[in-house]
Amino acid sequence: MAKKNIFADAFGTPYFLKRFVIFILGIVSYRRFNGFNKLKISGTEHIKDLPDSNVLFVSNHQTYFADVAAMYHVFFAVNNGYMNTIKNPVYLLNPKVDFYYVAAEETMNKGLLSKFFKLAGAVTVKRTWRAQGQNVNRMVDLKEVDNIMKALDNGWVITFPQGTTSAFAQGRKGTAKLVKQQRPIVVPIKINGFRRAFDKKGLKIKVTGVKPTMEFKPPLDIDYDKENAQEILDKIMIAIEQTQDFNVLYEYEEELKAKKEEQQSEVNN
Repeated sequence: MAKKNIFADAFGTPYFLKRFVIFILGIVSYRRFNGFNKLKISGTEHIKDLPDSNVLFVSNHQTYFADVAAMYHVFFAVNNGYMNTIKNPVYLLNPKVDFYYVAAEETMNKGLLSKFFKLAGAVTVKRTWRAQGQNVNRMVDLKEVDNIMKALDNGWVITFPQGTTSAFAQGRKGTAKLVKQQRPIVVPIKINGFRRAFDKKGLKIKVTGVKPTMEFKPPLDIDYDKENAQEILDKIMIAIEQTQDFNVLYEYEEELKAKKEEQQSEVNN
């Protein structure tokens, strides 16, 4: 691993600029997660003692930007001694670890605001199966894989194995192949409620009073020598609760919830 640059991140963005952008975005988004829709956090004991590089967070995905923004808040808070809370945003001044997130190139090139978000640590990739709303079939760009590995060599990286905000979409094996090659610590994150609280981009608040959840699970136990990419992907998808078994359970719980609300409505009337 090459020696880290103390003045710029893995891709040459000056730290003073990157941290300024993160600070501004953090201040602007703070009340979204600790006010209008209070974020419920659990499992941060699994991340408090992680090394400062080669850590890959894998998560389900519900909005373009709110998911990542909330994760940045939690990472900064934990690294400054706050467990399962983001009650004091002074942590934004002292990140302690360099952060990156994998994002679709198509998303990050739309408008000035997206390009501003990009400065916060986006590692952009081209989707191999979809572009401009159309199905495509193209090869993985190995330079993009190298960029993710470079980010891992220099800090913590967030990726979304499904590559979409659609619930229970299939996982993409590229994430598992990267894991097998780079051998990072893999920490699953399960989020919920972001889709209800925010619009698809994660920029506008749809409703208030929602309590989005973010659960950090223990690092995955992976045998890098014996397990193949599909086995690793299966572990990831189960950990972030996005397999079809969880879909069936989700639909059942939603049905029970609807019946309960209907019964309560009848009582009230």
